[in-house]
Amino acid sequence: MNTHAIDENGIALNAQFIASANFDARPAHEISLIVLHNISLPPGQYGGNGIVALFTNQLDPHAHPYYAGIVQNKVSAHFLIRRDGELLQFVSCLNRAWHAGVSQWQNRERCNDFSIGIELEGSDFEAFTEPQYARLQILLAALRQRYPILATVGHADIAPGRKTDPGPFFDWQRIITT
Repeated sequence: MNTHAIDENGIALNAQFIASANFDARPAHEISLIVLHNISLPPGQYGGNGIVALFTNQLDPHAHPYYAGIVQNKVSAHFLIRRDGELLQFVSCLNRAWHAGVSQWQNRERCNDFSIGIELEGSDFEAFTEPQYARLQILLAALRQRYPILATVGHADIAPGRKTDPGPFFDWQRIITT
């Protein structure tokens, strides 16, 4: 099935759900923003378990030198799209994932309160894959159908000067809807 409808519990059909403890209840805000990120752990390496381990608080600080500096971070996202297009979900859309940090969009602070965070396995230094764009388009359509989404932005748009993702190689034209 080529759909990712979002059910009444905020779970995407056809996504692998891996529960993260790094979330809390959303304040009484409508979900109106989608924030796109990129992530790779270790940096620039793909396909390993580092991202899942980070989001589930199981990162081994001895597995890679980079991990020692981030193991204490309690972060998550609602979704991760791997390089091969695999979709993972860590937090229900009805809950507040911890993906945006200090952020602001159109004079509203604390974007985690009203956004869905989607991580793309990648970096600021290379293009994303065809399977990632295909999966992202399907997921965005499902989210827009379920929630009153007003905008899809990059992490850099809501945390300028602090964040750069999804980076210069992300092709925004691939997700523009009419």
